[in-house]
Amino acid sequence: MLRDEFHLPAAPDGAPALYFCGNSLGLQPKGVEEQLSRELRVWREHGVEGWWGGEAGGWLSYHRRLQRDLSAIVGAKPDEVVACNALTVNLHLLLVSFFRPTGRRCKIIMESGAFPSDQHAVRAQLQFHGLDLDRDLIEVAPRRGSATIRTEDIIEQIERAGDELALVLWSGVQYYTGQFFDLPAIATAGRKVGARVGFDLAHAAGNVPLQLHEWGCDFAVWCNYKYLNGGPGAPGGLFVHERHEQDDSLPRLAGWWGHRESDRFQMKPEFVPERGAAGWQVSTAPVLGLAPLLAGLPLFSRAGGMEAVRKQSELLTDQLYRNLQAIRGLRILTPERSADRGAQISAYLPGHRPDLEKQLSRRGLICDYRQDNLDGSGGGVLRLAPAPLYNTLEEVNRIDEVLRSTLALN
Repeated sequence: MLRDEFHLPAAPDGAPALYFCGNSLGLQPKGVEEQLSRELRVWREHGVEGWWGGEAGGWLSYHRRLQRDLSAIVGAKPDEVVACNALTVNLHLLLVSFFRPTGRRCKIIMESGAFPSDQHAVRAQLQFHGLDLDRDLIEVAPRRGSATIRTEDIIEQIERAGDELALVLWSGVQYYTGQFFDLPAIATAGRKVGARVGFDLAHAAGNVPLQLHEWGCDFAVWCNYKYLNGGPGAPGGLFVHERHEQDDSLPRLAGWWGHRESDRFQMKPEFVPERGAAGWQVSTAPVLGLAPLLAGLPLFSRAGGMEAVRKQSELLTDQLYRNLQAIRGLRILTPERSADRGAQISAYLPGHRPDLEKQLSRRGLICDYRQDNLDGSGGGVLRLAPAPLYNTLEEVNRIDEVLRSTLALN
């Protein structure tokens, strides 16, 4: 859609590589260098006065310059989102506020096989509260013989936990299989039994259409370096629903950048949170880390918004799915229906292939391969993520040729 707005890595032969790893790190928008240079110039010319002088009102309210585009991408109001900290840091900060086990209500439900940092964070929070991992952590797994989780099984587990459930924490898009979960149904079920609901959107933000405000989840977190192309280790993002904006009773691990901006520099010991999601900021905004997002986020509106991005995504993944289906020996783990998947197709390859990722890279295909042992053969899973802002149908079809020649499965 906007391929010319990105820098494309080169393959060994000098041609543009087939870059299908946007689910791990998005490509660099061409406007990033200019945006970073602008902030470096402000720093050079103004020093500390760059916080309140320089261009666009200074760095003090830098996060506000990102709110409009970021809120449109995740389906929120501008004050409900902020780019800050890092994903797992944000997850811990929001769990402090929204996981409040009391009496019978002390369980957390999440997907089995969630991304490791989510598992680490949830287990750490349960242990912090003195709870029992075996008793108080409910993990919903795929049915035997399936790689994906049925919505009805998630809802059933939520309803079964009932008034013992304190929190539903669920992924938007499953990082391994690419499954796009029914988030509004999960949010509704969780709130119906009185639980808080939070989403990890690491593989969903900038990938699939989201309506966080409308769905009514309590909070969400995501990283900005995958489909949002914010650069390696870019600061993360978080959402807090506006119904919590006036709730000063929510506990939080406070930091000075989350203090009310109007009197932050009076240096008082009492913490008065900024209204909205910005009140969960902790440390000083990393201006040079946020700057690439000012170049990258507007590309989504230029592409026509998330609905247009999603339409292109489905076109690419439909073709990729068909192509992979025709390669003998592959087992596709991603749902067949385009509505049930993000911009990713995952396929299981039998047999031990530790050098496959490097072999494909030498042939110009940059993607992700992880060892797995689904059938006992010591095989692995190939994850291919066609990012709709810069990948094309022609590239999708070239993948077929590269895979067939490399795998020798035709």
